[in-house]
Amino acid sequence: MINRAAAQQHLRVAMGHAGAEFRDGQWEAIDHIVNQRGKVLCVQRTGWGKSMVYFVSAKLMRAQGHGVTLIISPLLALMRNQIEAAQRLQLRALTINSTNQPNWAAVRQSLLADEVDLLLISPERLANDDFVANTLLPIAARIGLLVIDEAHCISDWGHDFRPDYRRIGQVLARLPRNIAVLATTATANHRVERDVASQLGDGVQVQRGPLMRNSLALQAMRLPGPAERLAWLADRIPQIPGSGIVYTLTTRDADRVAQWLQSRGIDARAYHAGKDDAERQALEQALLANQLKCLVATTALGMGYDKPDLTFVIHFQTPGNVVAYYQQVGRAGRAIAKAYGVLMSGEEEADINEYFRDTAFPPQWQVDRILRALEAADDGLNVREIERAVNLRPSQIEKVLKLLVVEPLSPVLRVDGKWARTPHPFAMDRERIRHLTRQREAEWAQMQAYLVNERCSMQFLAETLDDTHAAACGRCAVCLGRPVLPATVERQTLIAAQQFIRHSEMLLELKKQWDLGALVHYVAAFGWNKANIPLALRGEEGRVLSRWGEPVWGALVTRGKEAGRFDDELVAATVDLLRHRWPQAGGVAWVTSIPSRRHPDLVPDFARRLAAALGVPFRAVIEKSRETEPQKHMENRFHQCHNLDGAFVIQDGADVDGPVLLVDDVVDSAWTLTLAAALLKQAGAGAVSPFALATTAAK
Repeated sequence: MINRAAAQQHLRVAMGHAGAEFRDGQWEAIDHIVNQRGKVLCVQRTGWGKSMVYFVSAKLMRAQGHGVTLIISPLLALMRNQIEAAQRLQLRALTINSTNQPNWAAVRQSLLADEVDLLLISPERLANDDFVANTLLPIAARIGLLVIDEAHCISDWGHDFRPDYRRIGQVLARLPRNIAVLATTATANHRVERDVASQLGDGVQVQRGPLMRNSLALQAMRLPGPAERLAWLADRIPQIPGSGIVYTLTTRDADRVAQWLQSRGIDARAYHAGKDDAERQALEQALLANQLKCLVATTALGMGYDKPDLTFVIHFQTPGNVVAYYQQVGRAGRAIAKAYGVLMSGEEEADINEYFRDTAFPPQWQVDRILRALEAADDGLNVREIERAVNLRPSQIEKVLKLLVVEPLSPVLRVDGKWARTPHPFAMDRERIRHLTRQREAEWAQMQAYLVNERCSMQFLAETLDDTHAAACGRCAVCLGRPVLPATVERQTLIAAQQFIRHSEMLLELKKQWDLGALVHYVAAFGWNKANIPLALRGEEGRVLSRWGEPVWGALVTRGKEAGRFDDELVAATVDLLRHRWPQAGGVAWVTSIPSRRHPDLVPDFARRLAAALGVPFRAVIEKSRETEPQKHMENRFHQCHNLDGAFVIQDGADVDGPVLLVDDVVDSAWTLTLAAALLKQAGAGAVSPFALATTAAK
């Protein structure tokens, strides 16, 4: 039996603090895991020290001769922090995740040789049959402890439910019955708690502590327009000591807010899933070392990122539910006396959160379409072949397959890289999905209530999470009866923010590879024979003026599309862009546009007025030779190319000399502009600079 004193000595080593003491509940959890080989669900606030429970437990169990501790962590940032912390206890920690595939074979050999103390994996690994068969099952009998970090992801009711986590129950069934299990989360109400405990099996000891965060000073305010919120950030962030995080709902806003703050002399960087792993690691380390004032991040920076002295977390928009907000704002003030948590509410957030709710589960027709395609295939289909068969985006296909493969009796099976239909029948549980959607809508209503809450903000959050210790904090704006940070903005800053919004166009990257199997007409006509689009046929880096419906220009584009004519303001805005912020296209010699049979005058009319304002000719040299389906309905590269095959031609004898501005109204996949640029270059045009008024690309 391990006693408390021995365990506490390991705690002090892990924390690098000779006087460290266990917090209430830490030793009790360790005792239940190590001495009783039990199961513990630990629901404790952010910063309580849940990771110390499994590090110390792993060290003690390893000393007793038990095997590796398997830690399932949802985010790479979490894995990196944990590996660094484990090293202080002289635990050898390795990981298998999407970024270190070259190391997988070596990690597997070390595991089989019992040379690994901690193995950290993402939940996605559990959906990989090769990993389960060749790595997990051979060591299953020797696993000492299974740790499920951020365990609310198991639950349908958790704010961050992930289908891959449903595999954990299946994995548990294949592990020894007496395996010790620790599940941890900071964001679980009683409903989530019961759901998680039931999936872990019998005999789970639930340990629940208070969720009140005494260091956080909370404030909520409504600033509908993005310019007001940008101005507030620029005015207030320099006044807050230390460093912090600004959360946005979308990648687009993370980039835009970071760019704005940089323009105001604030050392801010964007952090989101669009950044590669090396850049994200560098940004995490820079913030940890106080080399940045803030990261402007999506939820890609959330669970597990541990910087105890963060002095602020500010939300540019309202998250979809209380538990997500509590988890994110809880990054701040973990080891300092005071930190700020400011929630700003904007006019676009309701639409964004509705989009997230509506796309949480794939629709029935997508599931049916994929199952029919697999059933019709004799030898299964890989993802590229599924794309051709069903006209769905790779992300949509992945979502469907991920949903199906974790079913106990899965209707699909992956063998040697190909997916096949199994004999198991499958029907979407529509009532469950409706029920969960209604729950998400109720959670959104809770966030709206938080914004206008007239009692303690921290108490509101804690009570929503079913914390029986909830009480008034005395620190938030509601308790104080005044703003924690001034809600006003400087007039000159607001004017600058409004100007920035008008100038926040986006880069437009054309495609570099095409699907020649979908371009039979053009291949026959021009002899195109390489998957990579030849450099001689590629357009330049282009620009998109706005996002569809977004203030200011996006709203004007939406209105103009409906009215059948684009406003002269959009012409002036495009001229301003070309002359002042897009030097590569400033010397275009002529303008042309993408033709349409449905709206033959809309884009050419705009392009003619734009050409006149630039003082260059407009030439309608591109003709549409046949009607096509709306390109927005084409979901992947094969269908996007096939839909356009032979649809456009360059007029015989057309004057295409010199650099040209190629104009379209709305862009999504950019395939229309990519092919039109290739045809213009094939006909002898100079540099082709693509431009669109708006993009409808997903948030």
